[in-house]
Amino acid sequence: MRVPFEWLKEFVDVKAAPTEVGHKLTMIGLEVEAIEHVDDDYIFEVNVTPNRPDCLSIIGIARELSAAYRIPLKFPKHDVLSDPGELDFNVDILDVPLCHRYAGRVVKSLKIAPSPEWLKNRLDKCGIRSINNIVDVTNYVLLEFGHPLHAFDLNTIKGHRLRVGTPNTVKGNGAKIKFETLDGIMREVPPDSLLIWDAKRPIAIAGIMGGLETEVSDTTKDIFIESAYFDPMSVRRTSKALGLKTESSYRFERETDIKVLKKALDRAAFLMKQVAGGTIYGKIDLYPKSFAPVRINIKYDDINDLLGLKLKKKEIHACLDGLGLDIKEAADHMVISPPAFRKDIKGKADIVEEIARMYGYDRITPELPKATIGMEWQGSEIKNDQARIKKNIRESLLKLGYSEAVNFSFMGLHELDLLGIAENDNRRSLLQVKNPLKAEDSFMRSTLVPSLLKNLLHNISHGNKEIELFEMARVFINEMPNSLPTEKDYLAAVYYREKNGSLYRDDTLDFYNVKGAVEAIFNDLKIYDYSFVRSSEPFLHPGQSSDIFLMDNKIGYIGAISPAIIDVLDIKANKPTVIALELDIDSIMPYTLQIVKYMPLPKYPFIERDTAVILDHSLEASNIIKWLKSYPSDLIEDIHIFDVYQGKNIPQGKKSIAFNIRYRTATRTLKDDEIDTLHSSVVEYILDKTNGKLRQ
Repeated sequence: MRVPFEWLKEFVDVKAAPTEVGHKLTMIGLEVEAIEHVDDDYIFEVNVTPNRPDCLSIIGIARELSAAYRIPLKFPKHDVLSDPGELDFNVDILDVPLCHRYAGRVVKSLKIAPSPEWLKNRLDKCGIRSINNIVDVTNYVLLEFGHPLHAFDLNTIKGHRLRVGTPNTVKGNGAKIKFETLDGIMREVPPDSLLIWDAKRPIAIAGIMGGLETEVSDTTKDIFIESAYFDPMSVRRTSKALGLKTESSYRFERETDIKVLKKALDRAAFLMKQVAGGTIYGKIDLYPKSFAPVRINIKYDDINDLLGLKLKKKEIHACLDGLGLDIKEAADHMVISPPAFRKDIKGKADIVEEIARMYGYDRITPELPKATIGMEWQGSEIKNDQARIKKNIRESLLKLGYSEAVNFSFMGLHELDLLGIAENDNRRSLLQVKNPLKAEDSFMRSTLVPSLLKNLLHNISHGNKEIELFEMARVFINEMPNSLPTEKDYLAAVYYREKNGSLYRDDTLDFYNVKGAVEAIFNDLKIYDYSFVRSSEPFLHPGQSSDIFLMDNKIGYIGAISPAIIDVLDIKANKPTVIALELDIDSIMPYTLQIVKYMPLPKYPFIERDTAVILDHSLEASNIIKWLKSYPSDLIEDIHIFDVYQGKNIPQGKKSIAFNIRYRTATRTLKDDEIDTLHSSVVEYILDKTNGKLRQ
């Protein structure tokens, strides 16, 4: 918007230089993009944001300067004396929801002529072409007050009557109206568009443009000046449908001031008498839907808390003075009602914003925000630990070559069906989204794996042959329908390698690569009491999967996606293997970052013994480890299983498990016969627990 500096100074007696005024406007939210020197004046190019239609006028900008500089605002002369004679003219508002107020004046015996130079110059500086003195006045008042007006040739209005309504109301539902606008184009008007009608026909498109048949011409003697408030949505809808944008529609779409329209009407009549003579007659003012201001209660302490300041009551009131707000003061708060021209002020945050910009954003000391990652637990210490643990997990996977994925927190029932999740599984307790982005994503995620499988398919379809992805996000379990859902932080990962010819042979199963990643995560988090047990997850390969336990609690799973699901996913590769991992991060939190106790290097050598036992094939190797660790001896330093075998020389339904035990003490050198006796006892203990026998 182009704003002449000299015009501004008619309403606010600012002494500052134009450059300083431009900077001040910018600092209070009205960005001055350029200042142009024209003749003896300066023109500000002001970028007005869509929420501030009150500043689409010279008076609106002047009001802002008045508040910023604490200088009184002066209004232009607009009081008129009208002829006391009876006004033979009627107006009816047929569609009140689309027209909340309609006012007008009749002015007779005007002399249409070119505008005086001062009027032409003002319009020219603002980028508006001069037409004649009457039309120019309507444009002048539009710029001055920000309220659109329209002048009709009174003698072309049939029946001394105006009606404000849609074709649906006036002609009946679905009525099609063709109408020639001032630009000489015949337009078909939608049946729900608001029009101005005389007794027989439409004569203007409300809030957008008048009709050619009622325009003010050189032969016009008498006029009717329209000043109204039209519904913003209605004006925008009609403007879009017709592809017709005007200065008038631009302002009506953003909401004009329903109260100032009477002043704008009187100001226009005042100027018309000044530049064209004539007699001003009475005023019509229909106001069926009056303005009701909102009431905002705000505490002084809340203002300071939000701004990070320590303003006193007096300072707060000084910031709000001059903005036209109705302020009622109480002991610890204010009750504020914004005026009709400030529709953007609707709540506490808007009041705080007004105080901040008038106090000066440049006077508020900048401070880095305190950002929190994840849930806010009971104390900052726990919260910091959680952030550190997540960071450790992320860094562990990134070091191993994994890439992080970020997905929407939504899923569909079909994804659980694909994985074969049982009906009684906790992951079926889904939280439904009231307004989903799409029907197939109608629930909050209870597992992260389906999203990563989608990422995997997307990458494979784009030719990627080595894929390692992970995601850390929250899952939602709606365990109790009438209460808030349980929210947990989870980690999930997928691993894929296309099997192609290679210069070297790597026989390591993909499963063990991902298992190694899990062990690396646990090692970084100082977690040691974990174990892997054969998994019961329905979507994992039974021979290449395991559940992950920490102490006696299941915290996740790892395994190859079953071939049946791979077929459904339709991965085009030679014997594709996809490994999936999911961990409950919240469940491992209490066991992470344990205190590390350093011990001196052992002075005395260890003794190792290897043993193989034959036992039932259904017995898990993890149970062997658990039983060995429970044996009551301080000499056992380390235990690990190095072989599991089924086949030749092993009975049907049996398997061989070979384990290694390392013995050592920190006080002396152990003797072989001592360890032989102890190891024999350990083996008997295991044979008794497993009901097995030694493999010869």
